[in-house]
Amino acid sequence: MDWNALFNDPVTWTGTGLVLFLLGVFIFMKPHKMVAKSLDERASKIRSELDNAAALRKEAEAKLADAEKRQKEAEAQAKEIVEVARREAEKFAADASAALVERLKLREKLAEERIARAESEAIRDVRLAAADAASKAAAQILTEQLTGKASDDNFAASLEAVKKALA
Repeated sequence: MDWNALFNDPVTWTGTGLVLFLLGVFIFMKPHKMVAKSLDERASKIRSELDNAAALRKEAEAKLADAEKRQKEAEAQAKEIVEVARREAEKFAADASAALVERLKLREKLAEERIARAESEAIRDVRLAAADAASKAAAQILTEQLTGKASDDNFAASLEAVKKALA
């Protein structure tokens, strides 16, 4: 290899200058630090986003747990309300049944009273009819047997006696 030709060639010096320039820029501007800083900032941003996502996930899990708890409480309340309503309906049905029995007993009592009243009225009517028939029969017999003033006095006295006995 010819070192002289190499050192006399302008491409060699251009390449060497370019390498030295880039090396100087690399040392002076510290692009590796800028790249590292950029990567660190990006990593920090990603870490921040991951932390934020984790916090959001925890918050969502807490809200989900709270919602599930409220749902269970609501279901328990609904069951309790249904149970109370069922008990009240049973009590209402029992009360209604008792009231119906009471009303039926009252109607039965009223019917028995009406029957008793009708019986007493019928007995009174029969007695009155019997007294009326007896008095008419007695009047007829006495009119056939007695005539005149004695018959009228005897009839009136008998009629009064019969009326007193029946009353």
